[in-house]
Amino acid sequence: MSRAQSLPPWRALLSAARQREGRSPLARWLQLATVAADGTPRVRTLVFRGWGGPADLDLLTDGRSAKPAELAAQPAVELCWLLPRARSQFRLRGDRAVLAPELEERERRRHWQALSPSGRALWGWPQPAAALVAGPDAFPEELPADTPMPAHFTLLRIALEQVELLQLGEHPHQRRRWRRDDGWSEQRLNP
Repeated sequence: MSRAQSLPPWRALLSAARQREGRSPLARWLQLATVAADGTPRVRTLVFRGWGGPADLDLLTDGRSAKPAELAAQPAVELCWLLPRARSQFRLRGDRAVLAPELEERERRRHWQALSPSGRALWGWPQPAAALVAGPDAFPEELPADTPMPAHFTLLRIALEQVELLQLGEHPHQRRRWRRDDGWSEQRLNP
């Protein structure tokens, strides 16, 4: 079986919608919804970093932020990826995957090495949501390639279980859903 045949059918639709965004950051930005320790919802924008498998999406975060602890307590998430030029909204549900330590370390290193110097710089900044640190060196603009990967450089691999696509271009809007437990077969829904 070829790689293209092994991918869930929604992957080609997501790829095409992202391509319509061109070089816009919107092609890579998506919103992650989690549940905080007090039971309230949290939503943040993260950068899509690639695929860890046919239906496993990779994101990166600072391990000193609240996200990793929230996901340890409640690993279920929903992601919303709005791609305005394609007039498409993807809603992706799944759980944070727990990786074997060796695999997690290898994947973290792979992502760290793939970052640009400005992309790596975010992990040289002070702890997120702490009191503001002043000074010219507090927030570096770049970190060189030989900078050691910090312990708080955290991979969030999301094992997707369900994907919905709402296409906003036609009247009426078109809505479809795919579920892993149904072999990713397509189901048409009312918009």
